[in-house]
Amino acid sequence: MAISEYTAATEHTIHQSIASEQHYLDQKSDPALDTAHERTQSHPHHGPSAEQGWNQTEHSKETTYQNSAIPSQDSQNENVHRRQIPNGPSSKGVAAVADTEKGNSSLDNRSDEDPRPKTLSSFYQKYRVYFHLFLWLFFTSWWIAGLVLHGRKDSLGSRTGWLKPFLLWLAITLRLLFFYIPITIITKPMHFVWNNTAVKMVSFVPNKLRTPAGAAIVVAVLLIGGFASPETVDNTRDNRAVSLFGLAVIIFVLWATSRNRKAIKWHTVIVGMFAQFIVALFVLRSGVGYNIFNFVSELASDLLGFANQGTSFLTNPSVPKLAAIIFFVAIVQLLYYWGTLQWFIQKFAVFFFWSMRVSGAEAVVAAASPFIGQGESAMLIKPFVAHLTQAELHQIMTSGFATIAGSVLVAYIALGVNGQALISSCVMSIPASLAISKLRYPETEETLTTGRCVIPNDEEERAANSLHAFANGAWLGLKISGMIFATLLCIIAFLGLVDGLLTWWGRYLNINDPPLTIELIVGYICYPIAFLLGVPRNGDLLKVGQLIGTKVILNEFVAYTKLQTDPAFADISPRSRLIATYALCGFANIGSLGTQIGVLSQIAPGRSGDVSRLAVSALIAGALSTLTSASIAGLLVTDQAAFFTPSAAGGK
Repeated sequence: MAISEYTAATEHTIHQSIASEQHYLDQKSDPALDTAHERTQSHPHHGPSAEQGWNQTEHSKETTYQNSAIPSQDSQNENVHRRQIPNGPSSKGVAAVADTEKGNSSLDNRSDEDPRPKTLSSFYQKYRVYFHLFLWLFFTSWWIAGLVLHGRKDSLGSRTGWLKPFLLWLAITLRLLFFYIPITIITKPMHFVWNNTAVKMVSFVPNKLRTPAGAAIVVAVLLIGGFASPETVDNTRDNRAVSLFGLAVIIFVLWATSRNRKAIKWHTVIVGMFAQFIVALFVLRSGVGYNIFNFVSELASDLLGFANQGTSFLTNPSVPKLAAIIFFVAIVQLLYYWGTLQWFIQKFAVFFFWSMRVSGAEAVVAAASPFIGQGESAMLIKPFVAHLTQAELHQIMTSGFATIAGSVLVAYIALGVNGQALISSCVMSIPASLAISKLRYPETEETLTTGRCVIPNDEEERAANSLHAFANGAWLGLKISGMIFATLLCIIAFLGLVDGLLTWWGRYLNINDPPLTIELIVGYICYPIAFLLGVPRNGDLLKVGQLIGTKVILNEFVAYTKLQTDPAFADISPRSRLIATYALCGFANIGSLGTQIGVLSQIAPGRSGDVSRLAVSALIAGALSTLTSASIAGLLVTDQAAFFTPSAAGGK
């Protein structure tokens, strides 16, 4: 009874307090304080859609540095039309806002989906199984017919010609199969075998000995793979020893100049160098690897030929090269719109993410750089750039400097540079850039993307359809080719001016044969580098050094142009030409510093200071990554003539 009386007294006191407060509010007669004017609105987390697992984030405008999720209410805004909001902020739109203020509107009715009919896509989704079955039967029939008609040879008589159509058929089959079967049926057995073989074997090795044992295995593989094969005229074991010594010097210099030698994760370095060597061994020593990369190179050359057909009415010989870039970039943008490129990059990135123990952001950028370039690859991780650690920023810039992009690959092939060497160099640079960057700038912070490897969707820049994506790619290709044309024009003109001044100045010092030029100066500076890469000591050291210096000071386009068209380089040996081809295959030049700093500063303005501080170190690391590929190529290649494309200056 005492408790019930106390409770009743308490409730009476509360009611009296509320009544007195309401009386006070009535006396103030402020409409804003009237409880009848309270606005009610359904909460998006508590609506019917929340029960279906749907949630939509809405941001206020002008409150953050990020773009608002609310579309601009503009009559020309395509998103407004898609959401069926007529004429932007019209009177009807104002009424709709007013209704929302009254609480009669719910966020549950909103949708970002395009309300326009999708007849073709709906039809495809409904009968997708039959489309895929027809596609698989078509390519299977084509492959079988090819085997029946040609056997193991192709139409050109190659004994491994069967491999090319088989790989295409296998890729299509696996892609269609995994639409319906989870890939875990393959990955789970692989993990089981790996955990019960390699992991158990490693567990018997003490922790302190694992890193030295791994390094010893890699060194043994390098020695056996490099010196077991017989000598050739130009590729003696002495030359291979110099290439191996050069590789050791590069690693030592990186260790000696490392920002934090104690923080170096040697697992990443060892696995990266091992993967680079295995890729080179597969490409340069095995017939299967040679044919695969030769096939890819042939495809790139064929693609160049298709682009040339579209410009055959033009007589300027430089136009087809630029047209090839436009066409290639348009194709890349189309593949990106379809999701094919992202799928391929992510699968590539997962391997390096798992094997080299790097963060997801680093793996994605490293895997994407050879395909879409140094600026576009950073856009793949745009939401994460502002939160990257110092070492991650260093790594993604190193990956951009260490390789070239597919958009300029066709231009170099058009110059006559060996396409197989270019493509294999790009692939080898992926693990090399990861290893070199972690050796130069080890990770000492906690990364945001540790343990996951994802490519976020970018809906803001997504094209409306395939035609829109192809047109955007053509416009992007036009800008890239125009930039190359203009840059090349200005750089060559400026180089001619500087060479003229240096030659005039050198005459007074009797420097006449050869004349004093930029190429001569950088050639002597890079002379030791050419020697360490294994270039023969037959007069080619200075010439290869000049090419490497030209690439770093100017750009790789100018260097490749000289390699293929300058009569001074027409007589260099096939081994020197091959090493030079690998050594020049990267964006590590002073001009690319501006590109890297500009792109990353635009994505994350708050990190522009960090990007600027790390850029030079990343440039050096990227250049050294490319040189390691050249060194390994010099260590492994025994038949340089197979990779040799004669210089245009020397005649074909």
